[in-house]
Amino acid sequence: MPSPEDARQKIATSTGLLLLLKNLLVSREPMYGVGQWASRHPAEWFALTPAQLPHWNDDRVGRCLDRLFDANVPSFTLAVATHAVAEFNVALDELHNDSTTITFHGDYREAAQEDLMRGQKTQAITWGHNKDHRPDLKQLLYVLTVTRDGGVPVHFRVESGNTTDDRTHRATWDLLCQLTGRRDFLYVADCKLATAENMAYLHQHGGRFLSILPRTRSEDGEFRALLYQDQVTWKPIHEKRDEKGVLLERYSVADQATLSAEGYRLIWCHSTRKAEVDASSRHQQVERALLALSELRLKLSSPRSRYRQLGKVKEAVAAILEPRDLARWITVEVVEKREETYRQEGRGRPNDKTRYVKEETVRIALTYRIDHVALAAEMCVDGVFPLITNELLLTEEELLLAYKRQPVIEKRFSQLKTDFEVAPVYLQNVGRIQSLLCVYFLALLTEALLERELRAAMKRDGVKSVPLYPEGRACHRPTARRVIDLFEEVQRHQLIVEGQAPVEFTTELSKLQRQILNLLGMATAYDR
Repeated sequence: MPSPEDARQKIATSTGLLLLLKNLLVSREPMYGVGQWASRHPAEWFALTPAQLPHWNDDRVGRCLDRLFDANVPSFTLAVATHAVAEFNVALDELHNDSTTITFHGDYREAAQEDLMRGQKTQAITWGHNKDHRPDLKQLLYVLTVTRDGGVPVHFRVESGNTTDDRTHRATWDLLCQLTGRRDFLYVADCKLATAENMAYLHQHGGRFLSILPRTRSEDGEFRALLYQDQVTWKPIHEKRDEKGVLLERYSVADQATLSAEGYRLIWCHSTRKAEVDASSRHQQVERALLALSELRLKLSSPRSRYRQLGKVKEAVAAILEPRDLARWITVEVVEKREETYRQEGRGRPNDKTRYVKEETVRIALTYRIDHVALAAEMCVDGVFPLITNELLLTEEELLLAYKRQPVIEKRFSQLKTDFEVAPVYLQNVGRIQSLLCVYFLALLTEALLERELRAAMKRDGVKSVPLYPEGRACHRPTARRVIDLFEEVQRHQLIVEGQAPVEFTTELSKLQRQILNLLGMATAYDR
């Protein structure tokens, strides 16, 4: 437990953290600018007195983050999420988990390894599989879980930067059991969940899971072999249409019921949209490989080519084909060719007595061709993805739709890295970094609840859309960022004349702003 508040503390830690949270939501000023930002607003808006406000600075931000770290961030997060779930009646029957990386610029030598700081564990800021495509930079792993009901974040964890995703699921699931008070919620995650150890752990402890089977599993190869032999029949189960009723995507499942090696249920799905994406991606990969092979052949033909050894050329070809697994469709031949040339032995004008010396040069030739038959055959497996689950009661369509809700968590990651610009983080103290990431989680939670409440109110009142987009275009699913930006120009000023009562001037709200406040049940609060 953290120590009691220091009597010399000018601002309570809880008040300071709330001020930081408000800044992240409505302004997103850097920490050194939060004090200046707060000074432009009435102190009572932050539960402060005018005398306290000047004491807010970046040093005080750091001390507040220190105390949050000492309070045990995981326990604090669990308590906040539990309260929010109860207060807003958030359904916990289906939870989605994924992770992203928080990238850091700098050495962070003191955080190179996991350690203990004031009795609390700190994670290592180090290299790992970077999901921001910056393998040159150090990172932390940010693990997030959201609900099906509104995509509300209910749990987050920070892991060391070299932690792999498959090692996070069991501890996450245990904490979610504490949060929900149950074990029968459907736990949905990507293919890193689908290891024998993870699935067995959840299944043996009464959990329900849904994931996608990795391509490396033998079951995937066996099913694709049946597809190549045209031995699979499909049945349509779901259609996705836009707001105008136009068909966007059609889903089908294989008639054949199969089980994994562990005995779990396998559902083989096909998406028309994914088939288009797979075909386009394969075409682009082949085009890039052909361009790279053409450039390599041009280098080999140059008199100054650096590729003089057969092994080096084969390595260069493998570097082009193997990362994209294109050797199945592109056949490459690399051979040595010996070229004979003759030069005059001595100087002078050649005559019938001139002697010539034969020189033999070894050059490497590269030829390649596309296997169009194999490339065409690959079309039969486009759009296929296998789901694996231990859930026996839900239908194939219900399980498919549950997995298709997984991208909602990507939207939260997008908010984290665009709206809040969480990276790069400039704090040097790893404990403060973990605390700051907790504050970002609270910001995500707040925005998600705002969106959920507004959309629920629109559905309740029969409001199909609100004109939040530029030029008054309709927005059917308003986001918290759009709503907050809508009120950015609203101001309240106070004119103080000596000997007279203060006079307040407030920006007149637009019709749209009042509509949003009415939907959120906040109109009377503004009028006050």
